[in-house]
Amino acid sequence: MPHPFRVLALSLASLAGSAASAFADPPKSPEPIPAKPKQIVLISFDSAREISQWQRSRALAKRTGAHFTYFLSCVFLLSPETRAEYIAPGKGAGKSNIGFAASKQEVADRLEQIRLAAAEGHDIGSHACGHFDGKDWSKTDWLAEFGAFRHILENAYAINSVSPEPPGWRDFARHAVIGFRAPYLSTDKALYEALPEAGFQYDASGVSNGPALPPTKNGTTRFALPQIPEGPKSKPVVAMDYNLYVRHSGGYEMPAKADEFADRAYQAFRGAFDAQYNGKRLPLELGFHFTQMNGGTYWNALERFAGEVCVMQQVECISLRDYVERPRAGDRQAMAGG
Repeated sequence: MPHPFRVLALSLASLAGSAASAFADPPKSPEPIPAKPKQIVLISFDSAREISQWQRSRALAKRTGAHFTYFLSCVFLLSPETRAEYIAPGKGAGKSNIGFAASKQEVADRLEQIRLAAAEGHDIGSHACGHFDGKDWSKTDWLAEFGAFRHILENAYAINSVSPEPPGWRDFARHAVIGFRAPYLSTDKALYEALPEAGFQYDASGVSNGPALPPTKNGTTRFALPQIPEGPKSKPVVAMDYNLYVRHSGGYEMPAKADEFADRAYQAFRGAFDAQYNGKRLPLELGFHFTQMNGGTYWNALERFAGEVCVMQQVECISLRDYVERPRAGDRQAMAGG
């Protein structure tokens, strides 16, 4: 028979254990894992010339809920009769590396596309005017080019005798264009001195080793087209249609390989996207032109890509202006996402 004092001791120990158990802190819940920010995709177009490509891109945006950035070359707002309105730094009047609009009617049609795109929430940026290489320009030269762009955009209806001018057009021209991309992505120190003085809040002329957070320096947010793996050997290429065109066909048309090139471009876009979507979710920037290269290969790849990813719940395909303006509006999403 157990000793009575031992039974009492065991009973008290059991009671003490029960009491301690009753008053102990409940187990802590594991720390919640922060939700990933949405993946941001930034799609832009340079020169913005062909009317059919304006229409095609706007239709793509409507299907996918995307907002794009259009970097406009202002010479396409001048007809052959009004081309002398533009004088590039160090050039005579009416000179341009990319020509001018074909007619007054084409100018009118393009102005209407710009108006519609802006009304639909797209971003209209500056690609300067005559597509000259400004790597040796002074600050004064850049300010003159920016001034020409603003003047021609603001007065495009009057310069070309196109009527009626839409209400609010001049206010739009003065204040809505806050972004710039240099022709040939060619920059110099003077450009970055001129940008804030000319009222630009962001520049998209950079190239980076991969997707990266755009820094803000001296009041200008600096976006960079990333190099992304492409092709059978996954060699890096700048994420822009022209660079793919040179990679695939040496800059010459090869329509017989259009499907092959389109699939390679799509796989490169999708691979770069998946790496970020499943990783850090840094913003992914892709650049295009309105020019159809290799039979429209790269636009076909873009439409396939955007049709898949821009509709995803955890993805936002937004303009560069949207990205820049979000933190100022108190929306932390863009900052968290990239």
